[in-house]
Amino acid sequence: MRVMGLDVGSRTVGVAVSDPMGWTAQGIEIIRINEDENDFGYDRLGELVKEYEVTRFVVGLPKNMNNTIGPRAEASLAYGKAIEERFDLPVDYQDERLTTVQAERMLVEQANTSRAKRKKVIDKLAAVMILQNYLDGAGKQLF
Repeated sequence: MRVMGLDVGSRTVGVAVSDPMGWTAQGIEIIRINEDENDFGYDRLGELVKEYEVTRFVVGLPKNMNNTIGPRAEASLAYGKAIEERFDLPVDYQDERLTTVQAERMLVEQANTSRAKRKKVIDKLAAVMILQNYLDGAGKQLF
């Protein structure tokens, strides 16, 4: 039983997956999407769901700092609803405030990664952080 974590942006979706025991999250890839052309990467997501035998999704929910739902959070909720219907798998949401900021800080401080390299991995690392936070919290009850 694996859980897939998603960091949904306007141009990319960072993807992470849990180990079979639900202890750790590993970054898989970044899927390019184009909201303007209604291309949300569902085909590639489906391939990954099959490959990793995913049984549940966790979508990062980028709430505003005052805990309200803004346009990006609404887009994440819509993405979650769409994948729930498309793949017939449950979707949970994980508060992801500041995960992208934390991921970028981690890359700068620990790896001294250049800006160009950070852009290539930031969404995947954010997906790992979203999924790991979920696994460390409420997700433990699933396994």
